[in-house]
Amino acid sequence: MSTVIQTEDQPEIRPERRPTGRSVLMCRPEHFTVVYRINPWMNPAEPTDTSLALTQWQALYDTYVGLGFEVQLIDPIEGLPDMVYAANGGFVIDGIAYGAKFTHPERQPEGPAYMDWFREAGFDVRVPEEINEGEGDFLLVGDTILAGTGFRSDSLSHEELGRISGREIVTLRLVDPSFYHLDTAVAVLDPTPGQEHIAYLPSAFDEASVAVLRERYPDAIIVNETDAAVLGLNSFSDGHNVVIASRAADFERQLREHGYNPIGVDLSELLRGGGGVKCCTLELRR
Repeated sequence: MSTVIQTEDQPEIRPERRPTGRSVLMCRPEHFTVVYRINPWMNPAEPTDTSLALTQWQALYDTYVGLGFEVQLIDPIEGLPDMVYAANGGFVIDGIAYGAKFTHPERQPEGPAYMDWFREAGFDVRVPEEINEGEGDFLLVGDTILAGTGFRSDSLSHEELGRISGREIVTLRLVDPSFYHLDTAVAVLDPTPGQEHIAYLPSAFDEASVAVLRERYPDAIIVNETDAAVLGLNSFSDGHNVVIASRAADFERQLREHGYNPIGVDLSELLRGGGGVKCCTLELRR
């Protein structure tokens, strides 16, 4: 893991952070609206602005393109307003696409739609038997997959993904319904084996899971409740540049102190559906 060395007589020495290329899948929010409630962020009584959601999403897309990412798009489907949250569409590793099987009926048609896209893109698609919501609850850190459960993905899906991927799976239990997916409570800042670095919100997890995170990532950034409440942890990093919620001010400060380049974007309209930067971003690992 990367470390920061500091003494009384020397200035802080920041670890060198190097960006690496990223390939991601996104979905334009052409049909985004909040018409049902399946998480605490959603309120159908409050009107949503699809045009504003599109404008904010476009800024995220343009940011990725500007960073040199390969950005691919899946066509949005009318009647599936949450399809913009592409991260939930599956988990892709070593050219294998483990499909999603959603908890709530409102989102269940998204699973087959994303698997169709994976097949057409040449991925080895594995149809899930167990309930899981893709990269929303599966995060690759080094050679390990952190796997969330408690609200959406069944822990049996962790075993299924372990068999498919051949990777170590570490189960973490979420206990706060506002942080119902793992990617709302953990940010992978550097997934490079030997340099693994994350940020997380301890109160989102049970005690056993916090103990695991502390042991595995002693140099992790601990994010405060204020920044977590704007889904600041729902961010995406290339190892140097970290795209985050623009309102996550203290997280931005901490990222700079750790040698990263935080880039703030405003996805406040998409937050009405319970999603942020990472929710809109599915990494494609060939």
